[in-house]
Amino acid sequence: MSGWAKKRKVMQRYDLTAHLYDMRYAEEQAEKYKSAIRNFKTKKFGLVLDAGCGTGLLFDHIIYAAKAIVGLDISRKILLMARNRSRSLNVQLIRADVDTMPFKDAVFNCVFAVTVLQNITDQLETLAEIKRVSKDNSIIIVTGLKRIFSKRRFEALLKDSDLKITALEEGDDLRCYVAVCAKIRQ
Repeated sequence: MSGWAKKRKVMQRYDLTAHLYDMRYAEEQAEKYKSAIRNFKTKKFGLVLDAGCGTGLLFDHIIYAAKAIVGLDISRKILLMARNRSRSLNVQLIRADVDTMPFKDAVFNCVFAVTVLQNITDQLETLAEIKRVSKDNSIIIVTGLKRIFSKRRFEALLKDSDLKITALEEGDDLRCYVAVCAKIRQ
């Protein structure tokens, strides 16, 4: 399946199931966010990008530590759900593809890419785009679904992307590996 065919399929799936997303995944996503946040060295995130933001479940977890949040997702209907969640928050929502984000280079202090990589054909390309929009010495949080990635393969992918893993959680309560990474200065 081509990259765009896979993306269209993912977009259609999330458009069809947007109204069920929180019911299905809120608890699981919350565990991933808590895992990542507990491994941060800083309590202030600056400008945050939630790449693949879904319904915006992350927003409540970081709103007081972020200067501002940008939520990006390819699914229109899921962004409508995120809009409802973010109405009173300092959040901007953008419909776009994580592989071709409409941002200048080196904009974000912190990027979350939670539950994204398993929906992508070329993970190295996606991570390169995430790094492009991240400032030097930024924090990048990436998850890898355990049924898709072995721990070894996930760590190798992050290393091949020139990301320095500062913390990696894989607890039994997590269906994903949760990596807190630093963008290696280029």
